[in-house]
Amino acid sequence: MALVTDLLNWLQGLPEPGLVAATGGLVFAECTIGLGFIAPGESGLLIAATTATSVSRFLTLWAVVTVCAALGDSLGYAIGKRFGPRLRETKLIRKYGLDAWDKATGVLERRGAWAVFFARFLPVIRTLTPAASGTSGLPFRKFLPAAAAGAACWSAIHIGIGAALGEAAKKVEGVLNTGGLVIVGVLVGVAVFFLLRYKKKKALAVTAEEATPAKIGADD
Repeated sequence: MALVTDLLNWLQGLPEPGLVAATGGLVFAECTIGLGFIAPGESGLLIAATTATSVSRFLTLWAVVTVCAALGDSLGYAIGKRFGPRLRETKLIRKYGLDAWDKATGVLERRGAWAVFFARFLPVIRTLTPAASGTSGLPFRKFLPAAAAGAACWSAIHIGIGAALGEAAKKVEGVLNTGGLVIVGVLVGVAVFFLLRYKKKKALAVTAEEATPAKIGADD
């Protein structure tokens, strides 16, 4: 049985507007502070990207996801702007961790808009940075271009990866029996789990490294 091929064909047969809208909604929710650990935006995008089998499908998904990610970031910025430093003391930020919030704020103070762009590729930090930007006083005219550019690059990369994985899965299934495919699926699942854990640890390590000079300077 061509399990993977059947699943991919089923996904590709879904109404494109609904699939694209659902993916955009997941990404928007993930980018909005408070929902980053609930909405599987990145995973949903990779799955939806397996349907990007033509240039038009790729561009449509890319455009919608980019806009939704930028809008989610803008909403997070507005929340940070509205509540200011008080946001740090809320239960929401405490759930994410005060250390992560302080590190995100510290990087923003030193890197400005560049921190917004690169934060798009870092789990956890991606969700905190927009609100931290509004709190730190980064002008919206600088925040929005950086957030939009980061969203455009991030979505293009993930859609490309998802589309490539979809095609590769079909080819792999063509040379494997069902039992072999199950084993490969389990191995891939384990690999993805540890990859996501590594990315989160890497993100926190990067922000910790960035925050060290500022902390030393403050002590002096």
